[in-house]
Amino acid sequence: MAMITTVATRVGVNPKELTRFLKFLVVGVIGAVVDFGTYNLLIGPLSRSDVPANVIAWFEPVATLTPEQVVAIIAGTISFVLAVISNFIWNRYWTYPDSRSKSLPRQFAQFFLVNISAIFIRLPILALTVNFFSRTAATLFPSLSEPVAVRLGKNLALALAVGIALFWNFFINRYWTYSDVD
Repeated sequence: MAMITTVATRVGVNPKELTRFLKFLVVGVIGAVVDFGTYNLLIGPLSRSDVPANVIAWFEPVATLTPEQVVAIIAGTISFVLAVISNFIWNRYWTYPDSRSKSLPRQFAQFFLVNISAIFIRLPILALTVNFFSRTAATLFPSLSEPVAVRLGKNLALALAVGIALFWNFFINRYWTYSDVD
């Protein structure tokens, strides 16, 4: 704690807020394990089967997507929801244990809304970067098989999306969902 206080003082940040941010990051790492683990468990089976035409057609009003992009979006959505649930539990009971003036359902609804809004940051990043990262992985590492390069590309796209959404999630949750803490 003394080190956090020293660092916070040097950069002009409240030590309590820095501690919360660091806890939020640890929770984020746990959520990332849930997110990436689920994502990778799903993209394997989803990629091995053809995505049904009616599923791809569902996305057509938004954009013309390849089956790989649809797989990334479906797997990314499911993994996202599971990570949000994990993150809420950890944040409620570890990062913000002093936040109890709001009921659990209300606080979960606020947390979920913040994260749902973040998915609108995350999904376009996934859809727009998955093919780029897959091609880049194949180019940079020519010894990789195509399926491995595609999987690496999907994970790099997810990492970028999660990293960008992290800051949105922290600040909005801190000042709205957990606004009842000092």
